[in-house]
Amino acid sequence: MFIKELPKIFLSVSLLFFMINSSSAISGYVESMALGSKPKYTANFEHFEYTDPGAKVGGELRMASMGTFDKVNPFSLRGIVATGVSDLIFEPLAIFSLDESMTMYGLLAKEMKLGEDKLSISFRLDPRAKFSNGKPVLAKDVVFSYETLIFGDGVNPFFKNYWADIKGVSIVSKREVKFTFRKKNRELHFIIASLPIFSEEWGKERESFADIVTDNPIASGPYKIKKIELGKGIWFEKREEYWAKNHPVRKNQFNFSTISFRYYKDAFARLEAFKAGEFDFIHENTSKIWARSYKGKSFTSGEKIKEELKNSNPAGMQGYIFNTRKTKFSDVRVRKAIYLAMDFEWMNRQLFYGQYKRSYSFFTNTAMSAVGFPSESEIKLLAELVKESDATFNPGVLDVVPLPPSNLEKNALRNNLKRARLLLEEAGWFVKNGRLQNDQGDIFEFEILLDTRGWERVVAPFARNLTKLGIFLKTRVTDLSLYKQRIDNFDYDMLVHWYLSGQNPGNELFNRYSSISADQKASRNYIGVKDPLVDLLIARIIKADDRRELVTASRLLDRVLLNEYYVIPHWHNTVHRVSYDSRISRPKTLPLYYGSEIWAFSTWWWGESQR
Repeated sequence: MFIKELPKIFLSVSLLFFMINSSSAISGYVESMALGSKPKYTANFEHFEYTDPGAKVGGELRMASMGTFDKVNPFSLRGIVATGVSDLIFEPLAIFSLDESMTMYGLLAKEMKLGEDKLSISFRLDPRAKFSNGKPVLAKDVVFSYETLIFGDGVNPFFKNYWADIKGVSIVSKREVKFTFRKKNRELHFIIASLPIFSEEWGKERESFADIVTDNPIASGPYKIKKIELGKGIWFEKREEYWAKNHPVRKNQFNFSTISFRYYKDAFARLEAFKAGEFDFIHENTSKIWARSYKGKSFTSGEKIKEELKNSNPAGMQGYIFNTRKTKFSDVRVRKAIYLAMDFEWMNRQLFYGQYKRSYSFFTNTAMSAVGFPSESEIKLLAELVKESDATFNPGVLDVVPLPPSNLEKNALRNNLKRARLLLEEAGWFVKNGRLQNDQGDIFEFEILLDTRGWERVVAPFARNLTKLGIFLKTRVTDLSLYKQRIDNFDYDMLVHWYLSGQNPGNELFNRYSSISADQKASRNYIGVKDPLVDLLIARIIKADDRRELVTASRLLDRVLLNEYYVIPHWHNTVHRVSYDSRISRPKTLPLYYGSEIWAFSTWWWGESQR
């Protein structure tokens, strides 16, 4: 998916507080907005603290990507977009800083104004902003971009879902637009400010937007495409005429003259290529490879640096996702039984070299995660929602929140598997001749859909435990194109997915867990959640007026989801594992909330010896 789910933290206040960084504040127009606090950076600030004024410009940064790609249009439904296109070519009206919880600063929009009734937001465009074809960015381009992503043929439906509460957009003047909202939504103005803007001249000769595949995008970002080798690599060239090179939210950034991404089919080939010097920076996701394979002459000589970069990113929920659209997973007792069969402690010790902690919530590492028994405010909210809607709920919601089982004690796994067998028998499944069957003679077996072979060794011990219950688990590894097609059509039994979260959950929940998204092709409701109570809780989260209400509704939502055992929680850590050419320099100040690759190609630079 093209849009990154931004890390968000909601600070304690009872209203939205918009801080004013310009004299236009008198008229309500501001250059920055913060959700629940004052913006860190005041009027006329020079640059973000996680950038470096001493950064040098020039050289090529060579990076790696996995799998393949077949297009440079990040907004269409079909195909896989090349890495880097969204971040290097397209720009939004405003951007979020990486060292604040949720504060946006104008980029294409010089100023912003939230309506007094909080049912609209207006943006005044920076008169300096220009597209890569030299033409100015105007209000009509904002309207065109929005309407294309909402109504265009073949556009990913994600955008329509994400902006569902936007009523419409209108042109106020040549460089001013106004978005109106269907209802109050405490973060909707932040969401629409992230709208990527592009020119109507991009692919204008095509019959539909879906037909734009490899046409060079016409947008306002710092780079343009220099060369494409479909499925193999893409090269981006810095635009000398980039309009925002001295803008405070862009200053000291995008220092490389060229940024390229080379594609590799598997993690082993990628690492060997890195060691051989084919590219310069790598983020490592696999704990075994990190622990055992980042060694050799280039590391001992100091030619390559191996480093763990701390971050404060909320962990969210990564796990094995049940597709409850499948009849075999429609019973919560069956899901819980399978949940009990995963032995994280053994895996962490034997496979992960003790590098991970078990995830426990859909909002892991945030104040939104449910703890212990429900609070009085949670119980009160639950009663209120049930009374007004007749929604039903799992009685476990009123008990201690379920945590992943621990297998540290002797015989713990055996006892968990015994519990699992009892649950399966309650659900009508019994072991006969070593296979789990029901009265109709159906054999219980299922498949995990994977997009890389690296996961097979992780799934193997889980599969071994399931055989003790008479359940046979298969893995299916597909190429990225087929993988995307299958998940877009919900054609899987189980998959591995990471639901990123923030300290400020909001509109992304509609696309993940609402009844509407459950049957919508290409939505992220991979589970297939259709629960009226979940729908009501998401609505409450969206319209929460203060932190207390937000925490209460979020924790209750967490309880409801956890008690249905939709996901078998995985693990997380609090560092980015990276390795890079020692001649590359980086800012001394780390951001708080960031992805390592994006931070590297946007703020790092070559030292004395450029490539």
